[in-house]
Amino acid sequence: MSTTSQNKRGFQPRVDSLQKNGRSSRDGSRTRKRLVSQNDAYLFALRVAYLSYLLQPRIRRTQNVSAAQKPLHKSSSSIHDLMKDFGLVRDSKSTKFPHGFMADLERRLTGVIMGKEKGQEFHDAAVKRSFAAFLNAFMEQSFKKQMEKNRRVEDLVLIFYSNATKELQKGKAAGDDSWKLMADRHLALFIRLISVVLKEGDSSRERPELSTRLSTLETKLLTNAHDLAADSTNGNNLGPAVEIFVPLTHDVKDMPLVQVVARIFGLTNNMVQSDIDKNKSTWTAKAALQDLKVYQTLLNLNSRKTLRNDDFDLEEAYEAWKRAETPDLAQMIMAIVQSNPELAKSSYNHNAPQLNPNASGSDASDAGYLETSRKMSLSEASSYVIDQPVDMSTISLVDNNPHAFERGEDTFTFIPSDTRAYYRVILSQALSHDLRDETLQASGPNMEVTAFKLLSKSSTELLNEVCLRWRMPYISRAVLLLDVVREKFVEQEISLDILDAAFTLIKEPIPDNRKDSHFISSQFRDRTRWPLQDFALNQQILTALNDALLRDLYDVALQCYEQKPPSVGPILFVLERHIYDDPSFSRSPEDVAAFANQLREGLREKSFALYKEYLVKHLPQDQQRWQFYDVIELGKAVLALAQRIQKRYRKNAEIMGANPLTTLVETMLPLYSEDARDIVERILQLNAAKNEEVPIEDGFDLYRELVEIRRIHLEALPSIAFAFRIEDLLADFVWRWINMTEMTVGPWIDGAIKQDVFKVRSGTGQIPTEEERHSVSVIDIFTSFNQTIDRIVQLQWDDDLQYAKFMTALAKIVGGGLARYCDIIEQKFSKEMDRLAPEQEASANLTRQEKWMQLAKDTWNNKEKIEPFQFFPESFVKLNNIEFAVRQLDKLEKEVNVDACVDVIEKNTPPLIQRQRKVNNYVFTIKIVEAEDLKACDTNGLSDPYVVLGDEYQKRLAKTRIIYGNLNPRWDETVDITTQGPLNIIATVWDWDSLGDHDCVGRTSIKLDPSHFSDFLPREYWLDLDTQGRLLLRVSMEGERDDIQFYFGKAFRTLKRTERDMTRKITDKLSAYINHCLSRRALKSLLSRGITMSSVSSYFNRNRPQPIAQGPTPSEITDALKPLFTYFDDNFAIMNQTLTREAMIMVMTRLWKEVLVTIESLVVPPLSDKPSQQRQLNQQELDIVFKWLQLLFDFFHAVDEETGEENGVPLDILRSPKYFEVKTLNFFYFDSTDSLIRTSERMASATAARQQTQRNRLSAPAAMTSMPFGGAAGLLGTPAHGKSKSVMLSRNLGTMKKAKEDKRKEAQADPNDDMILRILRMRPDAERYLKDRSRQKERLAAAAAAEMIVRQSIMAGGGRMTGSLPRR
Repeated sequence: MSTTSQNKRGFQPRVDSLQKNGRSSRDGSRTRKRLVSQNDAYLFALRVAYLSYLLQPRIRRTQNVSAAQKPLHKSSSSIHDLMKDFGLVRDSKSTKFPHGFMADLERRLTGVIMGKEKGQEFHDAAVKRSFAAFLNAFMEQSFKKQMEKNRRVEDLVLIFYSNATKELQKGKAAGDDSWKLMADRHLALFIRLISVVLKEGDSSRERPELSTRLSTLETKLLTNAHDLAADSTNGNNLGPAVEIFVPLTHDVKDMPLVQVVARIFGLTNNMVQSDIDKNKSTWTAKAALQDLKVYQTLLNLNSRKTLRNDDFDLEEAYEAWKRAETPDLAQMIMAIVQSNPELAKSSYNHNAPQLNPNASGSDASDAGYLETSRKMSLSEASSYVIDQPVDMSTISLVDNNPHAFERGEDTFTFIPSDTRAYYRVILSQALSHDLRDETLQASGPNMEVTAFKLLSKSSTELLNEVCLRWRMPYISRAVLLLDVVREKFVEQEISLDILDAAFTLIKEPIPDNRKDSHFISSQFRDRTRWPLQDFALNQQILTALNDALLRDLYDVALQCYEQKPPSVGPILFVLERHIYDDPSFSRSPEDVAAFANQLREGLREKSFALYKEYLVKHLPQDQQRWQFYDVIELGKAVLALAQRIQKRYRKNAEIMGANPLTTLVETMLPLYSEDARDIVERILQLNAAKNEEVPIEDGFDLYRELVEIRRIHLEALPSIAFAFRIEDLLADFVWRWINMTEMTVGPWIDGAIKQDVFKVRSGTGQIPTEEERHSVSVIDIFTSFNQTIDRIVQLQWDDDLQYAKFMTALAKIVGGGLARYCDIIEQKFSKEMDRLAPEQEASANLTRQEKWMQLAKDTWNNKEKIEPFQFFPESFVKLNNIEFAVRQLDKLEKEVNVDACVDVIEKNTPPLIQRQRKVNNYVFTIKIVEAEDLKACDTNGLSDPYVVLGDEYQKRLAKTRIIYGNLNPRWDETVDITTQGPLNIIATVWDWDSLGDHDCVGRTSIKLDPSHFSDFLPREYWLDLDTQGRLLLRVSMEGERDDIQFYFGKAFRTLKRTERDMTRKITDKLSAYINHCLSRRALKSLLSRGITMSSVSSYFNRNRPQPIAQGPTPSEITDALKPLFTYFDDNFAIMNQTLTREAMIMVMTRLWKEVLVTIESLVVPPLSDKPSQQRQLNQQELDIVFKWLQLLFDFFHAVDEETGEENGVPLDILRSPKYFEVKTLNFFYFDSTDSLIRTSERMASATAARQQTQRNRLSAPAAMTSMPFGGAAGLLGTPAHGKSKSVMLSRNLGTMKKAKEDKRKEAQADPNDDMILRILRMRPDAERYLKDRSRQKERLAAAAAAEMIVRQSIMAGGGRMTGSLPRR
């Protein structure tokens, strides 16, 4: 078993017992702390300060004596006796020369020999010889090396003395001993020179022991000797100069520590001088020596008047402390004796104290107690300088009855009965004085304490002297310092910085190269070596400081919400660093939780009070003055505070378990949300009562602020719901803004168009880029649309259903605005395109007779006026605007995320409501396809027809383009008509005349009844005109729904229709020349170029076989189209300067369709159930036509011969279904009638089979098919195979392209017999078959329509039709 285990006697129980008994002094019998008066503490402090004055090193001065020579007596002490003090030292750094000293000494020795030394005593010739002899020995390398290594004083002194003796003996008789006295004098001068070198190198301050011993040795050598320089003085009456000790004045002015005592106790020097004079006979060095003897005796007796083994927890700790006390006491006794040699006669038997190497045979830890006890006592003004353990066995202690000391109260003169209590009072006085006096010098870095304003340098010296005399252990000093600092901190006399400085001072002394400085810190941490009383007091101090610091922390933490609050960091630092890290302090989890709860409750109350202040500050008392701005400012104040707290406590979010930010938001945000709801509702009520509206911008600003607060609320308080739904409360502001936008969109459009000049935006002479070919009006319009939508998007509306409804309403506004823009642009465009040419204007100014004369002249000359149309660049810019609008609308549709809006609405709308939704508006799409057998209104047997649609109130609804010189025109133009109920439509066919009024060709009517189109299937009607011929209309209906896809689709269709109509108007200006160049007259002219008058046979020779005419050559066929190509090139050059590439391709594509239709009409008549008068072409004519088709195909494709780049219409557009239909004519054109009828019948049977298969697929359950409602469109009773062109299929460019591609694929994959039927119209013997086939198509179309109606009725959930529209 270890010694520690054997000697440990229960550390904590003894401490607890000590705390309960309240023992505060070394006297174990005392149960209560002795109260020490300030006067008693002052008197004992004064004693110690006065004793320090008595024991300070004496000051010497030079004094001349009378000239009469006294007999000189040699000193009785030999050099070896004088060097005994140095011989006692073993390896002590304090008595060795510093490094580099030998070089300085060598320089000074050389100066003495050369006569450069200032002192007159060094100029004597004998002195120079002695110094020269020593310098010769000193310069030997072996000796110098040894001296640099050992640096011992005795070695240097003995070598000098040896060399000086040899030098002085030279020339002396054998019995002459006069040289001996001179040798002592020369050695004294050598020691004086050493002292001077030490002082000049500032080494005397670092080695005060060495300086003192050198001074003592010099004094002993000069005893009974006169001044060394006296022999060299002549011509004066003064005797030799000698050094004497200056006697003590016993004046307070010469006592630094006594003055410190006077200052800290607030007394004058006179008052202190009076006390010293009264007691100086008692306060003597002898009494101090007697105190040390008595203390040593009591220490050996284990008396209660010193620390006992009962005062330590471990026996080892007590023994270590006791062993450390013995050498320290010896040094103190040595210092007293040295200051007053007379005391040695009574204190020593005959010999001075000798060094006993075994006297301190303790280990390093024991020595640490010695160093620790002196750690805070050594200073420049220290009263003793001995630093070696001394053998005390030779000291004679006058203590014949040592037990008598224990019975008396006044055992000591300088040591009080309760050293801890007296020291505490003195320490408290010194600390209070130094804290009040800012002019005092703080402890500096030259001292062995930290430089800070805690205790002044002079106070520190006094306290060190007190602790030295009273034998206060370092731990007791440290704990008592903490106790005093604790008291003053609790009473708020000192700051937290001073408290931290006090802990730092005792825990982390300044490190140096001495091992004892590291031992001090380790001793402070090793609590097993502490006296029990210090351990108990330390626990009390830590507990009291913890309570005080927590109170301060609570007060400071409650100020955390202020603008510039004090920092809690210093308090937490002291708590963590000095309180909680201390092993003597313990805290329970319950205490920690209790403080955290208390702090949270305090922060909650502070937050509530602060919110009330904000409420009073930002909300007026009068409710009539409340505004949304007040709610916003209140919210901003709350958010600003939360953000400030979050930033302030970003690194350390909690304060002792309490989070200021969490507590703040837990308190303020629920209060704000409830108050904001009530205030907003009240504001709305007050404004409604006054018939006023809150500004929309205020509502938007409020929404943004509330949403931000709600976001923070949800992040910080996920378990607590926000007080109200912000969107429900403020949605009306968005609807008001949407309604205001709807009212202003019309003026936007009108203003943008009015300010637009419709010119490209490039510089003069520069080729415009693609982005510069549209004008500013369309840019301004879409900028407004984007800003309108962005306004809602930027709100970040947090209700998907409401947001989808907002976007739906905005889509309707955008669609309406674009419709208005298209209408105005198309009107301007039509006005520009319908203007008269200069020749037409001149013709219009002719008289009626002149007009008839000009017409007869043109008819006689067979002249056809086909002149190029002069296009305006502004017209092409308008087309570019429409094309740009299509692209921008498609981009806008993607940004709005239309499909997501539809999904949200459908998910939040019950199915029953979806099925029962009523439709109030219906959109009828009427396509004016073609007309047949129109009445000829012109003198050439033709007409120039166009169609005007109007309602029963004679309001014009639509007008088609003019088809020149045609009785079977084909328009293929579409118009949308919106109605809320049945509407009668009147269609009038007019003949355009350049002269006079237009002629009416015929009229017909149709009733648009939504109930007849409840199946939403397209229908075709052949309407007979009231004069002659008939008109084909294709009618479909779609319910106008409050659906974002519907609105975008409607807007797209409006734009595309406008784009198509404008393109058609452009191509119409070119179609007349196309018809002229690709007419039968042009074909006949080409074939008749080789016929002359000589080849014409007479009537009588008509039956003779005629020679076969040679057909035109390929170059002639090509040359026949050169005028057309030139015409195209001229117009395309004009267009290419202004139109975008997309618009250019669109115009060329439309022209290509016009070419295909012209060639088709050149080969076959239109589709009808009646025979045609058109003559079938022969093989030569047909070949020429198809050669023309190929030439035109290559022209429109426009492939660069060198690079192979396609510059014209893409191949996929050129190879359209119409192109393939025309190409198929070459296969059937010359077949017999019977073969064509059989082929038609086979195609009809295959078509019927495919339709039946399709109907069977559509009849499958809904889960087996994804096909929506739709149906077939009949042509002459034949059901169509493609889908109807509904608005939903036009909601963006993607769906439009897909629908177009599907139609193309269906047309290619599902050929019909239409072309065969058109060929049969030119065969008179096929009249009966045409009528039968027409009736068959009508029956099939009717059956398909009926079946589709039944199926849709079943899918709708009932057997009868309702007025509800099914949703997608």
